[in-house]
Amino acid sequence: MDFLQALLFFFLSAVPLSADNANSKARSCLDVRQFYSGKGFTLNGVPQTEISGEHLRICPQGYTCCTSAMEETLSNLSRREFEGLVREAGRSLQASLNTQYRSFDTYFTDLLNRSERSLQESFLATLGSLYSKNAPVFQDLYADLRRYYRGSAVNLEETLNDFWARLLERLFKASSLPQYTLTDDYLECVAKQTETLRPFGDVPRDLKPKVTRAFVAARSFVQGLTVSGEVVRKVSQVPLSPECTRAMMKLVYCPHCRGLASVKPCANYCRNVMKGCLANQADLDTEWQNLVDTMLQVASSFSADPSVDVVIYSLPIRISEAILYMQENTEVFTSKVFQACGTPRVADTQSSGSEERKKRVNPASTAMEYKPSPTVGVPLEMQVCVSLELKLREMQQYWVQLPAALCNSKVAAGAAGDKCWNGMTKARYLPEVMGDGLASQINNPEVEIDITKPDMTIRQQIMQLKIMTNRLRNALNGNDVDFQDASDDISGSGSGMCTGESCARSGPRVIVPKTDSTRYYNPPENKKVKGTGTQTHPSILLPLLSLATLLLRR
Repeated sequence: MDFLQALLFFFLSAVPLSADNANSKARSCLDVRQFYSGKGFTLNGVPQTEISGEHLRICPQGYTCCTSAMEETLSNLSRREFEGLVREAGRSLQASLNTQYRSFDTYFTDLLNRSERSLQESFLATLGSLYSKNAPVFQDLYADLRRYYRGSAVNLEETLNDFWARLLERLFKASSLPQYTLTDDYLECVAKQTETLRPFGDVPRDLKPKVTRAFVAARSFVQGLTVSGEVVRKVSQVPLSPECTRAMMKLVYCPHCRGLASVKPCANYCRNVMKGCLANQADLDTEWQNLVDTMLQVASSFSADPSVDVVIYSLPIRISEAILYMQENTEVFTSKVFQACGTPRVADTQSSGSEERKKRVNPASTAMEYKPSPTVGVPLEMQVCVSLELKLREMQQYWVQLPAALCNSKVAAGAAGDKCWNGMTKARYLPEVMGDGLASQINNPEVEIDITKPDMTIRQQIMQLKIMTNRLRNALNGNDVDFQDASDDISGSGSGMCTGESCARSGPRVIVPKTDSTRYYNPPENKKVKGTGTQTHPSILLPLLSLATLLLRR
């Protein structure tokens, strides 16, 4: 009986004690109401004081200022904000890629333009109307080179072969003896002798692999930048899964519901959530690094001997050497042509042809009259080997560093010990940090992930990275590559090269050591250039072409 009386006394005394506790825990929800209203939500239904949290489905079910509707609203908000952060980081990376693209494209196209202007100025000064009437041959060459660089279906080998054949046809017609009439069929036969009779010496054979390697490397490099940007754009738009939405809500807004708004999440807790929710993106890392490594190799190849600068800017020099070689060997070549194509029909009159040839030249030109165009910008080797290589290295580990970048000191508590939010309360976070990638998340304590079901959008982008890397490796070997498939793939909804305000200015970055010192080349200056075994300069064009002019008058 004494036992029953004691038990009854305990319950009677416990009732007012529980009520007192409830009253003491019913804290004001003023801070939560201000926070919730500040996010743009209505205060209808938001409690004035804490309520019991049995209704919560994501946050811990203690006393809370959040209703079920508030929990759902804040959960959706956390999803939108996280997706926005990922897109913003992606736009930052796209902006970097876009800057590299513009930098390289501006210099490369300017280099090509200066090369063509150099040819026009020097050839017009020495050949006069002879160049003017045959200018389309040279203009078509540069136009085809530009089209190839831009990704058109242009065969470089056929372009160069066609140029030399057309040039031979025009020069043979201009330099042949006036007593002959050259029909179109005969000139076509002459053009076919380019490979067998080698009228231009070794210049075409020497120039072809160098031009091909330079343009294949340039085109593959800009294509690599474009494909990279498109991969970033598509991956950054992958939506958050329901499991990750719950994890983000618990990480970001459950502290508010618990009255711990000022407490930051523990750093390792934040990393586990981010690694889980960005697990598929982290699987890009291997192929992304392979692509960046290969692009770095391509960038380094621009300064290899002979550099892209030398090859492109020396095109007028090499063409003038070829013309001079032909003019010096006109008689021998003409004799071989007569053997291969037969002797052409004798013309009815000779005087008009002779007079025309005199009008085609400008023998008054001298080497002192030629002024090479001033250089614009800085050498390509500086652009590529310093700026581009540095930027590429900064983004090399982007996908595995993204979780840590999103859990920066502004978001997570860092080494705060037991004074941080661990997902349940203000205390130390004990679980270890997971590794990178989907397979490493099998034991992630914060995010439920089915590692057997990877995101298919991201798997497709991994394949695009592999394809682009293989094309870049082919380009390193000077093998022509067809970018039609890549062009089709990236021509859909948007481009990887973002522009204007859509690109952020900063994002997750990796500081790397400075690269080795780089050789510089300034082609238009009056300095010798180490090129293809001989040292030449555009100023040599005039004496070479002047000599060709004199030979044309024979």
